[in-house]
Amino acid sequence: MNGSAANAGFPANVIRNQKYNLASFIPIVLYEQFKFFFNLYFLLVALSQFVPALKIGYLFTYFAPLSFVLVVTTGKEGWDDWKRYKRDEEANSQIYRRLIDDGFEEIPSSAIKVGDLILMEKNQRVPADCVLLRTTELSGACFIRTDQLDGETDWKLRVAVPYTQKLASDQALLRATANVYAEKPQKDIHTFVGNMSFQIPPEGDHVEPLSAENTLWANTVIASGNALGMVTYTGIDTRAVMNTSFPSTKVGQLDLEINRLSKILAVVTLILSVAMVALNGFRGLWYIYMFRFLILFSSIIPISLRVNLDMGKTVYSQQIMRDENIPDTVVRTSTIPEELGRIGYLLTDKTGTLTKNDMELKRLHMGTMSYGGDSMEDVREHLISAYGARQGTEPTFRYKRARDIASRVRDIVQALALCHNVTPVIADDGEITYQASSPDEVAIVKWTESVGLALYFRDRQSIRIRAADNQMLDFEILEVFPFTSETKRMGIIVRDASTGEIFFYQKGADAIMSKIVQYNDWLDEECGNMAREGLRTLVIGRKRLSEDALREFNRRYTEAKISVSDRNASMQKVISETLECDLELLGLTGVEDKLQDDVKTTLELLRNAGLRIWMLTGDKIETATCIAVSTKLVSRNQEIYQIAKLTSPSQAMEELNNLQGKTDCCLVIDGESLQTYLDRHRLEFIEMAIRLPAVVCCRCSPTQKAEITKLIKKHTGQRTCAIGDGGNDVSMIQAAHVGVGIVGKEGKQASLAADFSVTQFSHLTRLLLWHGRNSYKRSAKLSQFVIHRGLIISVMQAVFSSIFYFAPIALYQGMLLVGYATLFTMAPVFSLVLDKDVSEDTALLYPELYKELRKGRSLSFKTFFIWLTISVYQGGAIMMLATWLFEAEFVNIVSISFTALIFNELLMVALEIYTWHPYMIYSEVITVALYISSMWVLKADFDLTFILTTTSVWKTAVITAVSSLPLYMLKLMKWKWNPPSYTKLEG
Repeated sequence: MNGSAANAGFPANVIRNQKYNLASFIPIVLYEQFKFFFNLYFLLVALSQFVPALKIGYLFTYFAPLSFVLVVTTGKEGWDDWKRYKRDEEANSQIYRRLIDDGFEEIPSSAIKVGDLILMEKNQRVPADCVLLRTTELSGACFIRTDQLDGETDWKLRVAVPYTQKLASDQALLRATANVYAEKPQKDIHTFVGNMSFQIPPEGDHVEPLSAENTLWANTVIASGNALGMVTYTGIDTRAVMNTSFPSTKVGQLDLEINRLSKILAVVTLILSVAMVALNGFRGLWYIYMFRFLILFSSIIPISLRVNLDMGKTVYSQQIMRDENIPDTVVRTSTIPEELGRIGYLLTDKTGTLTKNDMELKRLHMGTMSYGGDSMEDVREHLISAYGARQGTEPTFRYKRARDIASRVRDIVQALALCHNVTPVIADDGEITYQASSPDEVAIVKWTESVGLALYFRDRQSIRIRAADNQMLDFEILEVFPFTSETKRMGIIVRDASTGEIFFYQKGADAIMSKIVQYNDWLDEECGNMAREGLRTLVIGRKRLSEDALREFNRRYTEAKISVSDRNASMQKVISETLECDLELLGLTGVEDKLQDDVKTTLELLRNAGLRIWMLTGDKIETATCIAVSTKLVSRNQEIYQIAKLTSPSQAMEELNNLQGKTDCCLVIDGESLQTYLDRHRLEFIEMAIRLPAVVCCRCSPTQKAEITKLIKKHTGQRTCAIGDGGNDVSMIQAAHVGVGIVGKEGKQASLAADFSVTQFSHLTRLLLWHGRNSYKRSAKLSQFVIHRGLIISVMQAVFSSIFYFAPIALYQGMLLVGYATLFTMAPVFSLVLDKDVSEDTALLYPELYKELRKGRSLSFKTFFIWLTISVYQGGAIMMLATWLFEAEFVNIVSISFTALIFNELLMVALEIYTWHPYMIYSEVITVALYISSMWVLKADFDLTFILTTTSVWKTAVITAVSSLPLYMLKLMKWKWNPPSYTKLEG
């Protein structure tokens, strides 16, 4: 079993999250940049300057802005990928110990191959998918943490292959001759089919069946003891990698909208160029003139827009990270903050996202008695009385009823202390902690300890519990029936070591247990009451067994266990017929999964903001439904429509038809049914589901979460936001337009993969309603203003060329052209990134304002054509008034029109801004000072003897007033007669 001959042809065990390699980096980054029409257009314009006939002005005025944008983008992408490479290198170089003839040798994770026998120690990550052969526990048990695989923080029990566990030593494995059959690699982390056959001369072959409980999947962590496993899948064949979707570059909707507008601007440029040539009668080398006009009007599509927007995004990101109200928030993708202002669908995980994954037993109901809150202390007193009576120190009961109550309380608490799969783990300091595959079970066992019945020891054969007076109660475990999603219950047969009594205890979901326990008239009603309180209910029952009944059960159960066909069904049939009938109903428990802080308020605010909320969880239907109710994801009067265990396409279609008329209900669907819809009725399902106010998908695999996200994106066209905290949420987070990761109990994998990292769910409100609003509104205004800045100068160029008989001569050249987009206007225009249209309190108090943002009215074709009209008016007014007022001094037309243009732009910033903050005022004052100072430097463009005359100053002021004042008047009239909705809210 050294695997030496069988490990060829399998993928290398290498983790690789990089987007590029040395060969692909430059081509892919350049493609990502030049697929945007903006950048491609400017590349063509810049390259045209190498053609002598098309050369206009200085070469650097065309290449410098484009080169700056490309260098910044390429550097950022390179740095991000280098960090990914270093993280991968760290994971691939982790050292593991491989079993060889001479003992153990150390090898890096990347050198592990299929067939290797790898020793994994406590708290060590499993490097590849393995079959568990041996553990340090004599029973072969081993606990693992799977939080980075399925999002569940509870420990899972794994069992070594019985034959290999019984071998004398690890070295004996190398002397054994065995073959492992494993199914082909697949995504499902809950199932595994395989077998291990040993050649044992002279007896022949011995076959051990392998299931999921014999496996250790990659990225899980050994939680107890050491484990020795045989590697079965490596690298891309592992479950963890197969369930991870690799990230694509996210592009914001605003960027796509601006890209569309740039194409319209290109058409405007072409029409304008053709018009200029046509008005000149297509004389001479008209096609050359047309190209020269195209270059002259290229400022219509401003390259500085990308620089301004990218700088704006950086400012928004810094504002988010410095917000004291959402501490420790990290922006990992700084290119999409505007997306936060356009979200239509919120897809959320449950465990650790909406809840703290912190369970507590809140209610114990026994038909005629109910305990909760302060009355839990009564349970403790009843137990002391009952166990005192058992020891022979009979307490004095005033009434027979008191004795009955004490014994009933003892029965149910003892049942809860025995019927579970919890293992106590004693730390070095003597403290006992509990581990189990379900947090509900841990909560119940912790509660039994708090009332005086503590789980002290457990292995696969026995349980020891300690009563309040330190007496030890020993029980022999005869059989355990674990919880499955199909049976929705778990049971255990135990023998009381002191009395010899045999009991079958069972607990499970009320829907199942109500048919198994004896008739009663209170169970359904109390279950409903607890569910409305958001408590997870478990029904507990028991049955006393005689020795004869136990022997008969064992005989039939053993026969069922070795049957070849339909083994599970045969085993369940025996359990149902012999054990699960006429159980004595002991009581009902209500366990609360504590919600994250302010989660109810957050969900209500987000719903009022118009978001549709889907909960995608790997948890059980009952649990997810409880949380949906307790978080108010499902409102009080809303019906819950459940679809589960559907495999037939016709049944699936029938369920959809039943759902047609129920538009105001919450759909709860399990992973199996969901897969049926995704495979056979994808379109019909999503059309129905998106009409519902809330959807809960349970038992979802990571791949299903991502698939649902992509389906909503494609079918609705709306922006999606996914939020989660576990490794199983990574695919969903990366598939959504905006991914938010919560740093929590389940580690940082989701946080590191997300675009935004927060510390709790409630921070989402501020992130969307305040920062999302500001980022979108500011970027929309900034982009339109920068486009306006390019349009107005092109209109002036067109008027100037018309005056000079449609000659393609540049109005502004060199430093004037460069200074216009940078030094003379950039600071005031950029001050728009600090503007806010409503106050913080208003945005958070009236979430309905967020609905307006999704309509995209801040940047639309309508607003674009309004700005186009403004540009045509202002550009025409400045140029025509300049030629008319300064007809006698036409030689100074360049400096006059340019001065009026600069002051017009500064006034436009003051007109458009909502909040006059200090930065805006300083930038305006400093820009005016810089412009006036530059007149002394750029003497070739400015004749100071003329510019500083009174006549020149008042005429320039008139031109500026005519170009900008009418817009002020129009804005005042609009605010008076048709004010925005938020102005009414702010009084």
